[in-house]
Amino acid sequence: MDVIQVLPRLHMFAFPVGQAYLWNDGGELTLVDAGRVDSARSIEEAIRSAGLSPGNIRRIVLTHCHRDHVGAAGELAERHGARVLAHRLDAPVIRGEAPAPEPVLLDWEIPYYERGLAVPPAPPTRVDRELEDGDELGFGDGAVALHSPGHTDGSIAVHLPRHGVLFTGDSVAAVGQVMLGAFNVDRAAALVSMRRLASLAPSTVCFGHGAPLTEGAAETLVAAADAAR
Repeated sequence: MDVIQVLPRLHMFAFPVGQAYLWNDGGELTLVDAGRVDSARSIEEAIRSAGLSPGNIRRIVLTHCHRDHVGAAGELAERHGARVLAHRLDAPVIRGEAPAPEPVLLDWEIPYYERGLAVPPAPPTRVDRELEDGDELGFGDGAVALHSPGHTDGSIAVHLPRHGVLFTGDSVAAVGQVMLGAFNVDRAAALVSMRRLASLAPSTVCFGHGAPLTEGAAETLVAAADAAR
């Protein structure tokens, strides 16, 4: 796992598939996504390498229900007393009460999707707080959840307006170029969500897959949304 400092208060933990992010509010920590099921120890080591304590993880915000985002959330929450937050519509999948929705795949997506299935399934994971659009999340000087359906029904983005930071989850990706995220259950809804996120004009954009944007982020995101079909 690679550890990358994106901003003074923000680190990215990059796994072979996907990534998670750590936001630091004066030592009080928030994880946005949690990697695959076997990544808990690596995340803890990465937090310590940044001079912080895993025991200060207060919340884990899950952008959606897929295995490469939920995997280690339950173990980390149990170990450190963190709360797990996710949108109401994805919470049953995260808890293991419903199956993950099947995407409607474009032809080019099929081999990549099959490769992603090699990621171990996430265990049933508790959700302590079910989110709705616009809910404040208790960190980042006013972070809010933005319902961004399309990738999954309960996908969310996380917006920190006072810091100009946007976590897109898998609604947007940066694989070669900034683009609509792949493996969507509803491509039309995903396009609407991407355009909504682009309208926020963030200065830093953090994707579920791909390197964060820290320069020209707003313009790049708008251009990508305009080009998406």
